[in-house]
Amino acid sequence: MLAAPPAYALDIQLVGTFGDQAAVLSIDGGVPKTVRSGQKLGSVTVISVERERATVEIEGKRRTLQRGQTYSSKTSSDDRQSAVLAADSRGHFHADGAINGGAMRFILDTGATSVALPAAEAVRLGIDYRKGSRGMIHTANGPAPAYRVKLDTVRVGGIELQNVDALVLEQGLDVALLGMSFLNRVEMKREGETMTLIRRF
Repeated sequence: MLAAPPAYALDIQLVGTFGDQAAVLSIDGGVPKTVRSGQKLGSVTVISVERERATVEIEGKRRTLQRGQTYSSKTSSDDRQSAVLAADSRGHFHADGAINGGAMRFILDTGATSVALPAAEAVRLGIDYRKGSRGMIHTANGPAPAYRVKLDTVRVGGIELQNVDALVLEQGLDVALLGMSFLNRVEMKREGETMTLIRRF
């Protein structure tokens, strides 16, 4: 028998699908299980399955997940993950979060195409960035070499995204930038000195 995961804190990931017959789900990072339409895994019911996506029901609420997407029941009242950022005296929005599980402080930067990290921070997080493809980018201080990497997870507030593109710079950057490879996947709502991010997908 499958033990029911705790109802108060579920992270449900759609690992894959078998046509329109069954979904492969991982609950709270556990071993993936195959669940047919109409069947349950713990407190999660698979309502329907289509290619690359599935609709599940938990605690009376339905969510449609794309393959690889994770839904957390530890979310905001509208069932979507969110984060609220405050502006500093210069109007910059800062956010405390994590990369690959390691603590990180970001500055929101809509002008950055990707999440960007100083090399020292990448090293601290155990990211072997020099295995990434090397290129040149334009910074405020001129051209600088950068390495393209893929981050397993990036978390800001209650939002956690997987497989986020990032750049690692060995010079010219002293703070992590929360760029568009993250921000393209959230809604941004500014009200005065606060910015609310709401996960879109």
